[in-house]
Amino acid sequence: MATLKVPAQIPSPEDDAEQLGKAFQGWGTDEGLIVKILSHRNSAQRELIRAAYASAHGEDLLTSLDKELSSDFERIVMLWTLGPAERDALLAHEATKKKVTSPNNFILMEIACTRSPLELFKTKQAYQARYKRSIEEDVAYHTSGDFRRLLVPLVSTFRYVGDDVNTTLAKTEAKILHEKIADKAYGDEELIRILTTRSKTQLNATLNHYNNEYGNSITKDLKTDPDNEYLKLLRSTIKCFIFPEKYFEKVLRLAINKMGTDEWALTRVVTTRAEVDLQRIADEYQRRNSVPLDIAVSKDTSGDYKDMLLALLGREE
Repeated sequence: MATLKVPAQIPSPEDDAEQLGKAFQGWGTDEGLIVKILSHRNSAQRELIRAAYASAHGEDLLTSLDKELSSDFERIVMLWTLGPAERDALLAHEATKKKVTSPNNFILMEIACTRSPLELFKTKQAYQARYKRSIEEDVAYHTSGDFRRLLVPLVSTFRYVGDDVNTTLAKTEAKILHEKIADKAYGDEELIRILTTRSKTQLNATLNHYNNEYGNSITKDLKTDPDNEYLKLLRSTIKCFIFPEKYFEKVLRLAINKMGTDEWALTRVVTTRAEVDLQRIADEYQRRNSVPLDIAVSKDTSGDYKDMLLALLGREE
């Protein structure tokens, strides 16, 4: 369930564009007006506002936002204003601009595993249009070893999305997964083939059979070395397929903690999931931490950035 709240009646894209233009006029920027408009428009409506703004002002709305805003508030508004495919393409490009590190590996995996096959395809189209390269070649260039062997097929595949399940295949491939994990062959091509090509429905059947037949969940068997970054990525890959809300809850829990806030992770999850399943993630967060997500965010953030986050979480200050 999404947390985005769009009023039943909203102004025309032209009227919204005019109001946004006014928000940039004068001595200071009216950040509250920006939040009021953009945080209550879905992706299709935001796209129309961008077109109307460009027509009226001769400049992309994103360019104006970049000039007028700063810091974490700028990033959340910019990411939110982008369409889903453009946003994911930007996030993927940021993750591959430099030598890919552990957090960036997880971002690439997250995009590949929590989007539908069509959404991932559109992201790859947006990536090529903007950067004149493919996601696949950039991921391959900036990774190595087991990370490359896992991430390249993850971003390359177009999974079947139907509900059909081959029970015999599920049993066979559960056995293959168990054997490879027992041998600590975590980068084996058969293990990676199964995880990166099977439909989520088929994979769920395989993992259920694994649990029933061998007495442990596959993620538990992959915890032999808790500090191994590749095994962490493998476990998270599986969690993204089966329980995405639990994966995102953990990202948020680590982003909002006493040691300091990871604003980039917080912003990424809220902007990418507000129109998808952020309510389920918020419910999981409260179940896991005994604190409502909006309360935790409110205590850990401030100013216009907090207002935008809370609006996308479905709560107004």
